[in-house]
Amino acid sequence: MSPATGAATLVARRSSRFVAWVRAWRAGLVPYDEIADEIAAGEEHLVADAPGAWTDVPLRDALSAFSKLSPDEIRLVLPAPGDPRGLPGPGPFASAALLAGEAVVARGLGVIPEVRTHTSGSGVTFETVLWRVHPLPESAPTASLAGPGAAEAEAELAVCLAEATAALTRLDVAQWRPELAGALAALRRPDSGMDLPPGFDPRSRRLFARASVLDQVLALAEHVAPGGSVNGYEAQQRDAALRPLTAACRRAVVAACNAPLSA
Repeated sequence: MSPATGAATLVARRSSRFVAWVRAWRAGLVPYDEIADEIAAGEEHLVADAPGAWTDVPLRDALSAFSKLSPDEIRLVLPAPGDPRGLPGPGPFASAALLAGEAVVARGLGVIPEVRTHTSGSGVTFETVLWRVHPLPESAPTASLAGPGAAEAEAELAVCLAEATAALTRLDVAQWRPELAGALAALRRPDSGMDLPPGFDPRSRRLFARASVLDQVLALAEHVAPGGSVNGYEAQQRDAALRPLTAACRRAVVAACNAPLSA
């Protein structure tokens, strides 16, 4: 796998880690003291507008706001333009979630990560994450935000991946986007290095591992412009081939993170 693709697969969506670990905590499967470090994964995470706080606070101090919620009241949403699935109605939270492309929805709370890039005095660039809390109506339905189950999402992802791979092969994508072609092939390996906390069944773990890697590959394909040898028509064909796969991938990550937990 090329360096570019490797970089793209290093970080899963932060909201997916947040939801998975907080749900496992609320199910009694992991201790409270561990979840902040697991969510942060080595980054610095702060929370803005946390209930009862007047300033930004460390993530560990803000997680107590979820202490009275059940696992099924904490859901991942990955909205996109034209697909606001999972958002509890229009408003500032929905607008911010669509812009970010990810959010956490819980009873009375919506949480969205903002990634901030900083440069030190010595020129080193680093990122911090600010989770911004939005108040939501207590009546906002969370059980209906789950979307498809893991089995349905896994089947859909497999079909879309096969169709996209065939289309990209016809477009000879390996000649002008070798990192994308190589990453799609690498997805056939069972171990991606990404995992869910205790409580998730094997299907959800497998689905999350595959979809998380693919999610990052598709983000790379979207944000890195193709080489000069690719004309506008070829780029449109590439985008058309990837669009159904992108949607299926988002639904797969959501299904895996929102799946029922077991002891």
